[in-house]
Amino acid sequence: MSEPTENQQRLTVVVADDQAAVREPLAAVLAMSEDIEVVAAAADGAEVLAAVAAAAVDVVLMDLRMPVMDGIEATRRLSEEHPETAVVVLTTFADDDSILAALSAGARGYLTKNAGRQDIIRAIRAAAAGQSVLDREVQDRLLATVRTRPQTPEQSLPADLTPREREVLTLIGQGLPNRAIAQQLFISEATVKTHINNLFAKADIRDRADAVRRALAAGLA
Repeated sequence: MSEPTENQQRLTVVVADDQAAVREPLAAVLAMSEDIEVVAAAADGAEVLAAVAAAAVDVVLMDLRMPVMDGIEATRRLSEEHPETAVVVLTTFADDDSILAALSAGARGYLTKNAGRQDIIRAIRAAAAGQSVLDREVQDRLLATVRTRPQTPEQSLPADLTPREREVLTLIGQGLPNRAIAQQLFISEATVKTHINNLFAKADIRDRADAVRRALAAGLA
């Protein structure tokens, strides 16, 4: 494995998949990248939480269907207990329920196992930088969900949203977490949370996945 170039920070990654035949080769392939260090390979969500608790982890590459604790629950726990660690889902499942559950739990990226090595590496780098990456199949499914769902007056955005609340919704629709939204708008994370709370209350938005759908439906993302 080549060494990182000068001033290049190596990203620490945990690979989680219940199948050793997937987990171990994937970890080996990622470790070939000069800016990625695979610090642990986990067979279930509980092992993921233990690995993140034991060492600083930038990104978890997370399978969804695992024993003991599945990827959705592990993602939710990481979002609550280790918000500095980003989750990129890598799974064979691209159904609406899985996608929305993962995004609602706090996943920053969602890839299917058709993704190539470079796609996965780009998603890891983007997630570590506070950005979101959804592969084309996932994006298409989200857009299809929005386009085929009848829009009622209650689902349209209320007229009393402030320009800042619309900006925040746009950035949520682009997959940015609160920290990245704060950096882009030059405000504090606490202020971002206040805008999100007001936005969700005014627009009757249930959760972050619902916010993504509403942003797409309104043409903001």
